[in-house]
Amino acid sequence: MATQALATDERGLIQAAIVRMRARIMAVVFGLLGGVSVFAATAWLLLRGGQQVGKHLKLLNNYFPGYDVTWTGAFLGFFYGALVGAALGFTLAWVYNRVAESRDPA
Repeated sequence: MATQALATDERGLIQAAIVRMRARIMAVVFGLLGGVSVFAATAWLLLRGGQQVGKHLKLLNNYFPGYDVTWTGAFLGFFYGALVGAALGFTLAWVYNRVAESRDPA
């Protein structure tokens, strides 16, 4: 009987610890990941060189005004990637927390 109560207490503590995501931390992590990804992709193409450097990556200009496959564009892409990543991370954590709260209101 005492073992079962202990198991229930442990389960409650574990659920309380993992049910909530910290939205700000997720925003920072996803923001850094997004920014570094766009910067690294742009830098890689610039270092690799060629006749048509990054013709597909240039399409990001449709979503990120001013972005181009240049070193200036790499830093601008880092900013835009970080902004989009942070918004995505925050939203993901926010939705996760709402779903978790609806499933376990305690």
